Amino acid sequence: MAHSTPHNTIADYLEEHPQMMGALFTICLLLMEAGNAAANCCSANSGP
Repeated sequence: MAHSTPHNTIADYLEEHPQMMGALFTICLLLMEAGNAAANCCSANSGP
């Protein structure tokens, strides 16, 4: 797959492909939630 223009920065890429901004945001949210779930899974909770 050849690109028509080289992308120098992420901002250039997102300017040409604005739908990817939403996809990247969603991926970041899912990764944050997965990290929180993994941290809560293995944490010790002593007490009543």
